[in-house]
Amino acid sequence: MFESLGVINVWTYLVGLFFIIIAPGPNSLYVLRTGATRGISAGYKAALGVFVGDAILIFCAYLGIASLIRTTPLLFTLVRYLGAIYLLYLGIKILHANFIAKKGEQEAESPLGENYFGKALTLSLTNPKAILFYVSFFVQFIDFNYAHTWISYLVLAGMLEAMSFVYLTLLIFGGTLMASFFRRKQVLARLGNGLIGFFFMGFAARLATLSP
Repeated sequence: MFESLGVINVWTYLVGLFFIIIAPGPNSLYVLRTGATRGISAGYKAALGVFVGDAILIFCAYLGIASLIRTTPLLFTLVRYLGAIYLLYLGIKILHANFIAKKGEQEAESPLGENYFGKALTLSLTNPKAILFYVSFFVQFIDFNYAHTWISYLVLAGMLEAMSFVYLTLLIFGGTLMASFFRRKQVLARLGNGLIGFFFMGFAARLATLSP
């Protein structure tokens, strides 16, 4: 069926996709934290940012922009450092709000004005690992003898977004369940938030040393 749409080895693609999606990363961690600290609605706003970011990167891969970034060291380095700086900023902000800010400051930084969609979208678009993924992984499952490869990209993208939606939904609802537990255990909640902040800083360090 999928071969007629220019998609080959679809089961291999789905297995690979499963392991790539469940691997811990800044996007999924941000959605989990948003669901846990701000609720289901905010969690889905963050997830929407991830979906839109993925769609934009897939479209860029189709246009060849992702290949240009991969093969242009200066451009790749620029995207890499922008992503690292943004991750470092998020990590420091989480740690500051959790361990340093006084109660009044924490309330001022709180929920209502936060742009969950925008933050998740920025995380997606400044992640060169995702760009490399769409260049190197997608092309293995496209038959370039097929006349309309945009349809092949669309099919693969649909599978990715569907699987990502299921996984992020589990994270959002899992996060809200965790939140109800941690509300009764404030020390654990602070430690958990602090750990997430350190994870973001760790992702920043890894991204800063990434090679194309």
